[in-house]
Amino acid sequence: MTGLWATAAVAFIGLAGGLAVGSGMVAFLVVLDIIPRLAQITRSYDRIHWYEGAVVAGAVYWTFADFFDLRMNATVLLPGFAGLLCGLFVGLLAAALTEVINVLPILAKRLGMSRYMLWLLMAMVFGKVFGSLFEWLIYHG
Repeated sequence: MTGLWATAAVAFIGLAGGLAVGSGMVAFLVVLDIIPRLAQITRSYDRIHWYEGAVVAGAVYWTFADFFDLRMNATVLLPGFAGLLCGLFVGLLAAALTEVINVLPILAKRLGMSRYMLWLLMAMVFGKVFGSLFEWLIYHG
């Protein structure tokens, strides 16, 4: 019976974490209008579906790569190219953040959670801290 409760707890925590990260990423992309802004900057608005498809395909691929522990035997060039693409992605997100820094207040206002802003922030902070401590000390310790 203990194994069943442990499995249910792990499934619940995994689902809750996935929902939090996924909804945060979607809200981040939607509130900041990252994809339309990227299409506007590159003057390729007619290819906006390619950008959206790339974001979805990347998320799905890396989810499966993480779940099934996919490994690649590659030369030095492939990880370097992947690092370049990851750096471009992080750079675009950082540039978007500098344009609109108030993502959480806007999200809280739209969801009608303005009164609970402190609780929302503290839940995110403590979730990140406890998740990191679990990863460093227990899971990979």
